[in-house]
Amino acid sequence: MKKIALILMGCGGVGRQLLHHIVSCRSLHANQGVHLRVVGVCDSKSLVVAPDAHPSELDDNFLLEVCRVKGDGSSLSKLSGFGACRVFPDSELTAKVFDIASHLGKSTGLAIVDCSASSETTEILSRVIDLGCCVILANKKPLTSTMEYYDKLVSQPRQMRHESTVGAGLPIIASLNRILSSGDPVHRLVGSLSGTLGYVMSEVEDGKPLSQVVKTAKSLGYTEPDPRDDLGGMDVARKALILARLLGRRITMDSIKVESLYPDEMGPTVMSVDEFVSKGLPLLDKSICERVAKASVSGNVLRYVCVIEGTRCEVGIQELPRDSPLGRLRGSDNVLEVYTRCYNKQPLVIQGAGAGNDTTAAGVLADILDIQDLFP
Repeated sequence: MKKIALILMGCGGVGRQLLHHIVSCRSLHANQGVHLRVVGVCDSKSLVVAPDAHPSELDDNFLLEVCRVKGDGSSLSKLSGFGACRVFPDSELTAKVFDIASHLGKSTGLAIVDCSASSETTEILSRVIDLGCCVILANKKPLTSTMEYYDKLVSQPRQMRHESTVGAGLPIIASLNRILSSGDPVHRLVGSLSGTLGYVMSEVEDGKPLSQVVKTAKSLGYTEPDPRDDLGGMDVARKALILARLLGRRITMDSIKVESLYPDEMGPTVMSVDEFVSKGLPLLDKSICERVAKASVSGNVLRYVCVIEGTRCEVGIQELPRDSPLGRLRGSDNVLEVYTRCYNKQPLVIQGAGAGNDTTAAGVLADILDIQDLFP
């Protein structure tokens, strides 16, 4: 049985779903000759570790209790009296992770799995690579930090996986890596990479007011608690930056042109969430409705997309042919069109569910299993 030791950073929706996947897939993985050994779990306040990270692990009942406690909104420190584990406060978190990484990284192996949404994990991840650890990312922020940190993270490509940073569980990163390694140059990428904005744009196409569509999306749980986090386009911009850097573009976030669907005077420092939803959004209905009608006259539709072509990297609303893969997009699916020498007139199209904790966690789990050959 091949044993893969893991430390999970981040116990939000994706992290908890990953733990559920690990527990529920025990028999499947056993048949494949693999055992995922969770030796530590941390949130922003605490780190919980097995008594001895070398031979022992956090058992499945404990992992499910982690999910319950975090699902209730509590800190992992609440688990200090539950089972055989050790709890460390945030002041000792980094040092303890390094201690475990130093002990396991170059002996039995260790994977650090980042399912947080924090930029504070970047420093830890860039250092554990040197200790022989593997890094699995769902968190986009480490890969959209400075070029110095990016270069460090990708310096050991066999030890690094980040499929779920773009398109949740869709095989976007793997497909692009296969194309690039074959020597087929990628000329152009066009993608709808936000399930929320994909839903919004396909709904306004049907004549519904933007304000109504966003309210519905919020009620369905498609948006962040503050819909401006989606409508501002920064999530798509981070995904675009990851893809652009994968293609070899040495750029930063400042290099990306980002179109926000709301003006600065409706920003978080000016309007509360409730004010934005009730008073701000209705003021945007007319302009979006006019853009939809104008595109329709030409047989086109509006989609919120990222475009990477040459030195161009931008994110915003584009008019696209109604019968194109992106034009046919409905609901919250993600779509990416890949144009290369081999896929020139007819692009490679990758489409499917591109959001959701379950889908994203499944992508993370697949990445973990993909590195099993690095473990003894």
